Amino acid sequence: MTAATWLLPCPDCGAMNRLPPERLGQSPHCGRCHQPLFRGHPLALATGDFDRHALRSDLPLLVDFWAPWCGPCLAMAPHFEAAAAVLEPRMRLAKVDTEAETALAARYGIRSIPTLVLIRGGRELARHSGAMTRDPIVAWADQALAGA
Repeated sequence: MTAATWLLPCPDCGAMNRLPPERLGQSPHCGRCHQPLFRGHPLALATGDFDRHALRSDLPLLVDFWAPWCGPCLAMAPHFEAAAAVLEPRMRLAKVDTEAETALAARYGIRSIPTLVLIRGGRELARHSGAMTRDPIVAWADQALAGA
């Protein structure tokens, strides 16, 4: 990551976009497909596109590891969705279905769900297990990023 530009993957076409950090809040669009780089809701990531956002992007990634059968995960889902509208563009929010993406769950040692993992540059910065509502999610993510 340089001070001049950050690399950000497009959530639609996957193209890596270079963007000065000061332009993050100006509703940037992808240089290839012209779709918005931020939409105010979490991305559903699979193994094939996870590393683009977790390793190659300069933007921190907050991941909700969840499963469709998990009651607390389902209860937290609308709160995580609402947190995306608050936290973007400071960080990208994503959801990983641990039932469908068992390799990612194993890679991050997910033992209970829901589990939030904050990643920057491929490095785990913080982790929280258990359901939360929007405001605690936002406060935890901001504090974890500030402490990194």
